[in-house]
Amino acid sequence: MIKCIAIDDEPLALQVIEEYCGRISFLKLEKTFTNTDEAREYLKQNKIDCLFLDIQMPDINGMQFYKSLPEDKPVVIFTTAYKDYAVEGFSVDAVDYLLKPFEYDRFLKACYKTKEYLEFLSNQELQLNSIFIKVNYEIMKINLKDIELIEALDDYIKVYIKPTPVLTLMTLKSIAEKLPSRDFLRVHRSFIVPVHKVEKFSKTKIVVAGKEIPIGSSYNTVYDQLLAASKMG
Repeated sequence: MIKCIAIDDEPLALQVIEEYCGRISFLKLEKTFTNTDEAREYLKQNKIDCLFLDIQMPDINGMQFYKSLPEDKPVVIFTTAYKDYAVEGFSVDAVDYLLKPFEYDRFLKACYKTKEYLEFLSNQELQLNSIFIKVNYEIMKINLKDIELIEALDDYIKVYIKPTPVLTLMTLKSIAEKLPSRDFLRVHRSFIVPVHKVEKFSKTKIVVAGKEIPIGSSYNTVYDQLLAASKMG
């Protein structure tokens, strides 16, 4: 059961969330708040998994409120009438961003995404087989076996999966830290390749998913690593 609370200065908005939560079997809405000070005190005393949080409130901006919470904070779904906050919501790892007025189906989708993300965080086996990255202001699950190639593009990285590659605002170094080093190799300052997808390789280049990728001059151990992996496979 996912324990959650909702914070919004508009009572009608809280009524909508309360009604929607009542339809979802794996959610338990513990309490609602129109005042962030009261919500903060409640969070000090109670362990909550998920927070539905409005952004534009009179006493404090919801984004600022969430950033001010202790490190072990609940995951957040922002609910707001202002789409301009989506980029900032992206920066604080919001699971989702619901633009008011939102329908039940959209709310349910966000809740399922939250459920999947929380299960991922608590299950080591899932962490070995998948990662979550931020895509289009939401957190998206990607199965490691589906990754064909990862490419750096200025401030973004492009993760090649079928049917459509996705872009995420992060560095190649930061995504490499999420990946098992035995299964993924950084072969160039702009490329990470999944070992199991490599079709052929030499000391200067790799072919993966039909694409020819150069091996960077500073990655001189890649050939030996791929050679060792091919013998083990």
